[in-house]
Amino acid sequence: MGITSERFTALDVFRGMTICFMIIVNAPGSGADVWTPLDHAPWFGFTPTDLVFPSFLFAVGNALSFSKKKFETDAAFIGKISKRTLIIFLLGYLMYWFPFFHRFDNTWAFNPLSHTRIMGVLQRIALCYFFGALIVHYCSKKAAIIISILLLVGYWAFLLLFGEPGNEFTMLGNAGTHLDKLIMGNDHLYHDKGGPIAFDPEGLLSTATGIVNVIAGFLAGSFIQRKGKNYESVAKLFIWGGLLIVTALFIGQFFPIAKKLWTSSFTLLTIGIDCAILGLLVYLIEIENIKWSTKFFLVFGRNPLAIYLLSELLLTTIQLIWVRPQLSFYDWINNVFYQPLFPGPLGTLVFAVCYMLLCWLVAYALDKKKIYIKI
Repeated sequence: MGITSERFTALDVFRGMTICFMIIVNAPGSGADVWTPLDHAPWFGFTPTDLVFPSFLFAVGNALSFSKKKFETDAAFIGKISKRTLIIFLLGYLMYWFPFFHRFDNTWAFNPLSHTRIMGVLQRIALCYFFGALIVHYCSKKAAIIISILLLVGYWAFLLLFGEPGNEFTMLGNAGTHLDKLIMGNDHLYHDKGGPIAFDPEGLLSTATGIVNVIAGFLAGSFIQRKGKNYESVAKLFIWGGLLIVTALFIGQFFPIAKKLWTSSFTLLTIGIDCAILGLLVYLIEIENIKWSTKFFLVFGRNPLAIYLLSELLLTTIQLIWVRPQLSFYDWINNVFYQPLFPGPLGTLVFAVCYMLLCWLVAYALDKKKIYIKI
């Protein structure tokens, strides 16, 4: 059976789900400890939040499986992916620089270019998309799998060979942090809450394993298109998902599962879970024809980049607006509304869900007017 160009609702819903949950985990309320499933693992380990970003890369690979045949020449292909990569990277860079000013002693100070963060979520998406697209375009599926294995093993070996002895997998002792500081400099890395410790969870070296998430998404999307909407597709997605999860847990005994390091075991675990989720969606939506909840996620999936940028910039803005000195609108609304009504971690969850629904309304309005912002 040849690959069909038919769109699969399950793949579009999967992409919309990743945007939905990405907004939720990026906008927890304040005034209490974050609801545990909305927080990343401190270093080693895994929480539901850790699945969101790799799932988006997996969805990027799904989209590549539909667009791979659309380019008539290699020049057109290179031109298109290069343009997308540069725009997405630049948008991510500007997003972290925004709002370009910060409050300082009840006045405003310019955020200097010398202290802007170079890498970030969109920047990693851009790089993983670029290299993932090159690999799946010019290589056979077998070659893409071999390259993926080499990236996973090579990353592991690089950390062991060039990290600080005994601290190869620690925040400041791993080779990725040393490479980031060498190439980009301390001031261009992520500083948690403005603190002195420089470590970028979206650093250069760990982007290599993120590329594998894109390749896996492409292979899964191509497989579904080739095999079609049937029980065999669902069964094989579950089988591969289960095998990858078991493999990740085994490797994790030697190369721990860590999202912030994007370890090879973390990559395999998230791909395995994504395959299982995709298999479930194919079964429910494509085979059982359960469509009652798909509209909600499809609205997000039709404008993913625009809505993600909106969610980040709007959140930064409400954190910047002060209701009174030293109290932002973000903290104020949590203190006077969400925490009194839903004390503790529950209030942070309710705020996050409400904020996501606000972004959904914007996405719905764009969808209603058939406005789709694409690059």
